Amino acid sequence: MFKAVLIEKDDAGYRARLAELDDGALPEGDVTVRVGWSTLNYKDGLAITGKGPVVRKFPMVPGIDLAGTVEASTHPEYKAGDAVLLNGWGVGETHWGGLAQRARLNGDWLIPLPAAFTPRQAMAVGTAGYTAMLCVLALERHGVTPDKGEVLVTGANGGVGSVAVAVLAKLGYTVVASTGRPQEAEFLKTLGAAEIIDRATLNAPGKPLARERWAGAVDTLGSHTLANVCASTRYRGTVAACGLAQGMDLPASVAPFILRGVTLAGIDSVMAPRADRLEAWQRLGRDLDVAKLDLITHEIGLGEVIATAGRLMEGQVRGRVVVDVNR
Repeated sequence: MFKAVLIEKDDAGYRARLAELDDGALPEGDVTVRVGWSTLNYKDGLAITGKGPVVRKFPMVPGIDLAGTVEASTHPEYKAGDAVLLNGWGVGETHWGGLAQRARLNGDWLIPLPAAFTPRQAMAVGTAGYTAMLCVLALERHGVTPDKGEVLVTGANGGVGSVAVAVLAKLGYTVVASTGRPQEAEFLKTLGAAEIIDRATLNAPGKPLARERWAGAVDTLGSHTLANVCASTRYRGTVAACGLAQGMDLPASVAPFILRGVTLAGIDSVMAPRADRLEAWQRLGRDLDVAKLDLITHEIGLGEVIATAGRLMEGQVRGRVVVDVNR
C-alpha cells in the first residue's frame, strides 16, 4: 500500500483527495520507483483544483516531477537502487505522477539523478528550474550574451521566474524582474535581480512597437505581457516563451519580428529530447547557486498538497514548493 494524491471525476463531480492505494493499482511501466520527493507546480495546481483541463484520464495521480530510487526495472538503463528523476512526459496528465510514494513509469522518461544535487535539491529545481535553464540555453543559442544589455524575467516570483533570475544573474546578465508582488523586491534582489518593475507596466494592451529595451527575455505569462515584451525587445533580441499564467492568447503584431528581427523562441519542457534534458541539468549543476535554492523553496508534506494547490492558484505561493511524499 502507498499514499497518493488522487484526482477523480464522475457524476459526483471533480475532486482531489489523499488516498491509500494498493500497488496493483499502479499503471503499466518497466521501472517502479520508490518516490522520495516531488513538487507542486502551476500545472499541478491546475490539475488538483480543476481550474484547467490538465488531466486527460481519470483517476489520476498528479505530479509532473519526482525524484526517487528504482525498486524494480526491466529497462536496460536502470537497476534496483539507482537514483533517478523525472520531469514532464505527460506524467500527472495522462500517466500517474509523482505526488505519491510509488510510481511505475516508462524508463525512457527517466534520467539519472545529477551528482550535483540531492533528491530534495533536484526537486527544488524541478520542472520549473529545468524549464528556466532551457530558456537560458535558448537565449544563448540566439546570441544573447551579458554584454548585449538587460534581460527581463516576467513572473519572477514564480518557480520558473525565480530560478531564471538566479541563473541569469550568476552568468553575469543584468536581470530586470517583473512581478505583481512589489513587496518581494528584496527577495528578488537577493536572487540577483538588478531592478524590479511592476507587472502592471506590461500586462495591459500595448503598442505594436515600443521603445527598445530588452536584449532578451524569459516570459512565463503569455497574453498581453508577452506581446508587450516582444514589442520592447531590442533589434535581433530573443524572447523565450515558456508559460501562460496570464493567458494562452498572444494579442501581438508582426512588427517586432519583421522590423526588428526579434526571435520568439518557444520552450517546451514536457516532451524535450533526452539530450536537451541532460544538457539542461548539467548546466544547472554548474550555473545555479545551490545555496539559493533554500531562498526559493518551501517544503510541505503530501497531506498538505491539496490545500497548498489552492493557495498557489491564488498567487499566494512564492518560488518552489517541494513535497516530502513520506510525511
